[in-house]
Amino acid sequence: MAFEELKAGIALVLEEIEKRPEDRHVLQEELRAKISEMKALGLPVPEDIQRLELQLEDDEADDLYDNMPV
Repeated sequence: MAFEELKAGIALVLEEIEKRPEDRHVLQEELRAKISEMKALGLPVPEDIQRLELQLEDDEADDLYDNMPV
């Protein structure tokens, strides 16, 4: 049951990211925590969630340079 609960929690976080993009960084931390919990419990992390996590990390890295003077 833990797997389904974590998947549902991830889905809720993803919905919140869509609704409140301005809070994306805080919500990303929640998402990472849920993914880490899945890994710690030895549960498989679905491929789409793994890809999303990588994409969010890439987006976050890009954000670091958005305010750099050119």
